[in-house]
Parts: sequence; structure tokens; C-alpha cells
Amino acid sequence: MKKKVVQNAISILGIGLAILILYLVAKNIHDVEEIISKAGLAGPLVAILLYGLFAPTPVSTDPITIVSGAMYGPIYGTAIAWMGNNVAALVEYYIGRHIGETTKFDKEKKKLPLGLDKLPINAIPVLTLGRMIPFYGSKVISILAGMYKVPIKRYLWTSALINFTGALMLSYGGFKILDFLKNLIR
Repeated sequence: MKKKVVQNAISILGIGLAILILYLVAKNIHDVEEIISKAGLAGPLVAILLYGLFAPTPVSTDPITIVSGAMYGPIYGTAIAWMGNNVAALVEYYIGRHIGETTKFDKEKKKLPLGLDKLPINAIPVLTLGRMIPFYGSKVISILAGMYKVPIKRYLWTSALINFTGALMLSYGGFKILDFLKNLIR
């Protein structure tokens, strides 16, 4: 009993500290370009790690993708954003797995109203089209995929496919915005 109380206290402190750190980073999201550019050659790696850092938060990583496209061009920017979004998707998936195991979701989901226990999260259309819902679609699908224990191989390829499409569009958009601004200044 005492061991469980200590474990819960450590978990709560850890979560609280993580939330505080993420809040401070999210509050300064406008500094992402500066953070990445100051990293020099390690900038792409820093950008990829930022995706993973923002995964458990409601903060969108779209600005990182746009900045990557503007800083590194559409090809490298897309590659950085694709890898970063895949890292974030894995983090979200494992958060969902942890939530599912901690709450014994397999047993509890039978109590969900409106037949939500039969939600076809495992279906390829849900895994792909659900990720396309703007803002939080990918986060929700990733966490639910973990909670519903979607096989990791299916989850990875469906996420990678959609992440590539989104990375390409936003990275190219960031590159074109920078190009437009350069031409405007001339």
C-alpha cells in the first residue's frame, strides 16, 4: 500500500514537472525559429526533438513544419517535418498505450455509451482520414490507437503516409511564404 502511494506521488510530481516545462516551451513557441537556427548543424535534429516534446501537449507542431520548410527548403523541410511528426505520433501512441493499461481500458470500454466500445480505430480509413482532421485529429487518433491496441505496424505505416502528405504541404507552404517575403522586400 505504501509503495503504491509513493509511486503515485512520484508520477504526479513527474507529470506536474513535465506540464510546467511544456507550458514554458509552449508559451515561447514563437521562438522556435531562433531555437532551431541557433542549433546550427544540429538544427534539424532539434526540430525533430521539438515535435516529440510537443506530442503530449495541445500545442500544434504546424509552426515547426512551416519554419523547417522556410529554413531548409521544401525537400529537407519535408523530410525533417515527416520524421518529427512520426516521432510525435509514436510518443502519442505510447501515451495512449500507457493510459489504456493504467485504466484497464479493455475492460472499461465496454461501459462507454453509444457503442463507442466498437469504434473501428483499427480500420485503415479511420487511422488515415482521422489524422487529417485539422489541429487535433492526429493527436486524438494516435492516443486512441494506443488505447485500442492497434498493431504497431499498421499504426506506423498509416501515420507515416499521412504525416508525409501534411509535411509536404506545410513545408512547401513555409518555403513559398519565405520566398514571397523575400521578393516583397526587394
